[in-house]
Amino acid sequence: MALTDSKIRQAKPTEKNQKLSDGGGLYLFIPKAGEGKRTKSWRLKYRIGGKEKLLTIGPYPSVTLKAARKARDEAKDMILEGIDPSQTKKNKKLEQIQTLSNNVEAVAREWHEQQAKNWSEGYSAKVLRSLEANLFPYVGTLPISQLTPPQLLDVLRKVERRGALESAHRLKQVTGQILRYAVATGRVERDFTPDLKKALPAHRKQHFPAITDPVKVGQLLRMIDCYEGTATVRAAMKLAPLVFVRPNELRHAEWSEIDFETAEWKIPGSKMKMGEDLIVPLSSQSIEILKEQQLLTGNWQYVFPSARSPRRPMSDNAILSAFRNMGIEKTEMTGHGFRAIARTLLDEILGERVDLIEHQLAHAVKDSLGRAYNRTTHLPQRKKMMQRWADYLDVLRSNGQVVSIFSKAAAE
Repeated sequence: MALTDSKIRQAKPTEKNQKLSDGGGLYLFIPKAGEGKRTKSWRLKYRIGGKEKLLTIGPYPSVTLKAARKARDEAKDMILEGIDPSQTKKNKKLEQIQTLSNNVEAVAREWHEQQAKNWSEGYSAKVLRSLEANLFPYVGTLPISQLTPPQLLDVLRKVERRGALESAHRLKQVTGQILRYAVATGRVERDFTPDLKKALPAHRKQHFPAITDPVKVGQLLRMIDCYEGTATVRAAMKLAPLVFVRPNELRHAEWSEIDFETAEWKIPGSKMKMGEDLIVPLSSQSIEILKEQQLLTGNWQYVFPSARSPRRPMSDNAILSAFRNMGIEKTEMTGHGFRAIARTLLDEILGERVDLIEHQLAHAVKDSLGRAYNRTTHLPQRKKMMQRWADYLDVLRSNGQVVSIFSKAAAE
């Protein structure tokens, strides 16, 4: 006797499993009482190839009686054609799983996880944030094999229309790396991002603002010496031009990385943008600053801890805020600017070897045979260079009084 909606609703669990038949092999399975969260479900018993098999259609009431009968009839038609509906369902589910694991977001996250092993924590987070904000919302669920140049271009132009042309170009570059990873792992046939080379307006790279005139650098150093903010921020600003590391590397400096005996700061690759270890030779002036700072924060993990919590590094805005308080606008100088100062004056004024400067800046540098320098390459020469640099900054600092050359301070 065929089932009715009323009969199904009235059926209650008993001490035994129940099977309420609807005909044609279709029945409603009702688990016995005490089976936890198991619910009523539609099942179809059938034979194919001389074997009895079972197809689970779905739970009741999500799958109504009408829908269950329709699924039964469709399954019967498949059986008549020699197609196993249960195997077909398994294959479809497997395809869905494969599609989900091969969509743009899944492949991008897989690529990011592999690359992040060679990146600093900050850079890794920055790349992922860009993907989550600019790529995933628009094409993240699309199978990566179905991503087309016009679709990606549309995403890039959304970023461009925000006025973030540089971000659009960077996103295209990152997407190209993801596609090349997908090629290597058999998900797509080619990286098509080179086809979009001229689809976006050319981006003229803007360098971080910096002061490179020696006289103005001397005035900047004297302003830092007279900074009336916290001692930790002042110490960080005094050390920054001497070591010219990236701001993120400076604020994450830990006492365990400082070796006063060898006068070296050994930064692990996990903190570096390029993922390579770096040794920063410490001049006598740098050692003096660090020893004074050690009296304040030597019992903590970070050399320059946050003012709010010594268990966290100094805020990435601390030095920028200090510059603003001193009247130095962001168009004139940033924390990155110390790197440009060193790169320019070490080369043009002190005549230091460019390869040593680039290596100390943690840029990719190779020797005459094309081999990448490691962290200890030319270390004695770099130590001498860093001391000459510190001595030169002392000369610039001593040449005159504290006179602001920046627009805001001058106006005041």
